[in-house]
Amino acid sequence: MPAFLDHATSIALLCGLGIALTFGLIVLALSDGSGHRRLKRRLAVVRDQARGLVTASAVAARSLSRRESATPGIDRIARRWLPRKDALGARLARTGMSISIGQFAIAMLATGAVVSGALAAAAPIGLPASVLVGLFVGVALPHMVVGYLGKRRVNAFIGHFPEAIDLMVRALRSGLPISEAIINAGHEIPGPVGAELRLIEGGMRMGRDLERLLWDTAKRIDVPEFRFFVIALSVQRETGGNLAETLGNLSDVLRKRRQMRAKVRAMASETRATTAILGGLPVVVIVLLMMTSPNYLAPMYTDIRGIFLDAVALAMLGTGVFIMTRMAHFEI
Repeated sequence: MPAFLDHATSIALLCGLGIALTFGLIVLALSDGSGHRRLKRRLAVVRDQARGLVTASAVAARSLSRRESATPGIDRIARRWLPRKDALGARLARTGMSISIGQFAIAMLATGAVVSGALAAAAPIGLPASVLVGLFVGVALPHMVVGYLGKRRVNAFIGHFPEAIDLMVRALRSGLPISEAIINAGHEIPGPVGAELRLIEGGMRMGRDLERLLWDTAKRIDVPEFRFFVIALSVQRETGGNLAETLGNLSDVLRKRRQMRAKVRAMASETRATTAILGGLPVVVIVLLMMTSPNYLAPMYTDIRGIFLDAVALAMLGTGVFIMTRMAHFEI
């Protein structure tokens, strides 16, 4: 046994291995096998084809989108090795940008390599710790950027969607069908609402069903406001009634939801500020200590026990920030 593996170090290593094994078992328990997911996708395609929901034009559109990818080879490799590929693809589509899974994987690798190289050259933490921090930042930072872009686009969609419904209501009251009303709103409303409605227009010109196109957009945007709109159209198609009046009431409800969400955000601003201060204060203290007294923190990144304690501290800090963030988040 090497000399540095004393009793305390052995206990720390065993605890770290136990934590890693526990998380691995949890991930394996919560995830399906790739073969099972592939089988479910094939069954879903066959079921949709039996119902007449998947047309040749839709299959051609999906094939065209795959051919237009800038990194097809990397896309295949990333789809094979990255976990939760479908959820990642949905997050990338929610940004409104043509970012493929392969490009996202390249961004993660490049970010991790740059951070690892910068830390190894500038910070006295050693190569192994630099690589670990680089891997963490390389995985976390692109996900945070994609989440921010998707959230910003969704907020812009929610902000302009009531105005789009008002345009549809005016078109319906003038005698136009709902399909023409959606097309007119797509050309009049800017931003993500107009872009999504124009995608629906393109699907209708290819011969796809309007209701199926609306549900596909609802899955991609993933906001309750648009699902309310699709449900209102579906119910009106089955039961009849004044669609213009229904959509007018829906527009009023969506505006009230937006006002309530703004009030809740203002009330939770103190909690968000507290979370930012408590989460950023340890990082600021560590940076100041590294600048003023670098030898004081040397055991925390040169000794295996210090590295283990760093991991425990990061896990505790991340858990506390996550809990406080969830406490300040309210569903309206």
